[in-house]
Amino acid sequence: MGMRKKIFSGCGTAMFTPFRRGEVDVPALVRLTREQVAAGMDFLVPLGTTGETPTLSDEEKLLVFNTVKAHSGSLPVMVGVGTNSLSGTLANMRLLSGADAFLIVVPYYNKPPQRGLQAYFRALAAETDKPVVLYNVPGRTGTNLSAETTLSLAADVPNIVGVKEASGKRDQILEIIQGAPEGFSVLSGNDDDTRFLMDHGADGVVSVASNLAPELMVRFVGALRAGDTAGTEAMEKRLAPLFRDLFVEPNPIPGKAGMALLSRMEDCLRLPLVSALPETRALIEKDLKDLDLL
Repeated sequence: MGMRKKIFSGCGTAMFTPFRRGEVDVPALVRLTREQVAAGMDFLVPLGTTGETPTLSDEEKLLVFNTVKAHSGSLPVMVGVGTNSLSGTLANMRLLSGADAFLIVVPYYNKPPQRGLQAYFRALAAETDKPVVLYNVPGRTGTNLSAETTLSLAADVPNIVGVKEASGKRDQILEIIQGAPEGFSVLSGNDDDTRFLMDHGADGVVSVASNLAPELMVRFVGALRAGDTAGTEAMEKRLAPLFRDLFVEPNPIPGKAGMALLSRMEDCLRLPLVSALPETRALIEKDLKDLDLL
């Protein structure tokens, strides 16, 4: 296998799916996409956890993807396609075949053993020549993708090009960073882990906060890449309350309240998710004011 070149690094946004009266709000999605491009984002990630993707129909997934792709300029679009079955994930890969890369979450609910995860990700990667990024978020899926499994897939499967690590298990993620082959990207899946992980060699972040504060996140990650320790420390301190409060209720509940405060989309989610509590909205409002965004 030849030397792999890193495809994903820097700041990418785990995009919200805006709704209006229960339908996908295309004008708001166009606006969100253009804001991200204008802010200098490195890549875009629609149809992930943050996008409420399990509640979308196939038609809506295609609408979201096509809208983002049409307004993303030259930015790579990494699209979430993972389900909890091989056939379901393959169907999404076929549906969204225009993506630049596929983000595939650990299958949720089934609780597969590590050898099951190995077999599953190998089978999916064999079905495409597109880059595949693994997505580990045990708080959502009920199963942790171990460092050993991630590194085995990274070493053996050329088109598995990275991992979005949202386990919060810093020791595990450091093990992946240290053992990863040339060209394999390790991306923080949690905003509040970004500085620690990038200081230890991670390549970037898939951010929720960048929906609300794209310029600030681009600056923060840029400073981290440049090794500006003093600058990043100050910026992290400033951003930390927003990073924390975006998860006081399940994502994207607080974030959508924030986007409504910023008049960027309606505070509209799909059941079983519901709008933020008043106290959550107040926290986010204070954070946005403290960051001079409101």
